[in-house]
Amino acid sequence: MRPAPFEYAVAADVDQAIGLLGQFGDEAKVLAGGQSLVPMLNFRLVRPRYLIDIGRIKGLDFVSLVDGGLHIGALTRQRTVERSDLVRDVCPLLAEAIKHVGHQQTRNRGTIGGSLAHADPAAELPAVVTALDARLRLKSIAGERVLQAREFFQGSLTTALRPNELLVAVEIPSWPIGTGSAFCEYSRRQGDFAIVGAAAVMQREANGRVARLGIALIGAGDRPFDATSIATDWLIGQIPDEANCKAAAEEIGASVEPDSDIHAPADYRKHLATVLAGRALLCAAQRAVIPGRERGNGH
Repeated sequence: MRPAPFEYAVAADVDQAIGLLGQFGDEAKVLAGGQSLVPMLNFRLVRPRYLIDIGRIKGLDFVSLVDGGLHIGALTRQRTVERSDLVRDVCPLLAEAIKHVGHQQTRNRGTIGGSLAHADPAAELPAVVTALDARLRLKSIAGERVLQAREFFQGSLTTALRPNELLVAVEIPSWPIGTGSAFCEYSRRQGDFAIVGAAAVMQREANGRVARLGIALIGAGDRPFDATSIATDWLIGQIPDEANCKAAAEEIGASVEPDSDIHAPADYRKHLATVLAGRALLCAAQRAVIPGRERGNGH
């Protein structure tokens, strides 16, 4: 199939891109890596009047260490993140999860910002940035806004991006050295969208108790399911053993409200949410380095 007719513009820089978005508003779509948008155009699931190509903009392709955390430009290729030693050292959760995103061929073209702005509820990266309590930086001709990840994702393929705004970067805050993390998902085949997945990160104190954590699920609703507050009630200040990780996971599984679809019924997704949340929490706890001890293999 061919896309519906549209007018095509190449933005030379961020200012030109946000100028075009300000001019065309919700009649425009932004093209970055094109791994999600191009198929939707071809199937005429979206029919923009204007297509704004930002792929040649310089300055939005970067991975930087800032105040102990990571700042990643929206045009950074997923494969660049996957191969980054800095990401692997500073944010192992992202390094682990990025390998589950599509296939290597799609990661060569797909961008971090494109995946986040697309907001597929079965995509890995929205859950990862939610678990990590990341911020997303948005820019328009009126200025900049910075939103927490949990504010940004509003529904299936729906975000808080206004028609005149461009996502320019994601900012992942610092988590202490020794924080443990884990990502796990179930999919029918390697590279398929996950049926359900879980991303967890956990910091432990010298006494072994949980000081800080984050967890988010994919495939368990119309957006990343932020289960941090549920897990916090069960685990903060506790030794994260198998029993209380399982108890937290059961509460998470009882709280998700997935829909049934051709891939899996709702009850099965709830079961997977329970199993994978428990697995991710316990694995993150085991990987966390307890200060003053040698054991553990967190970051």
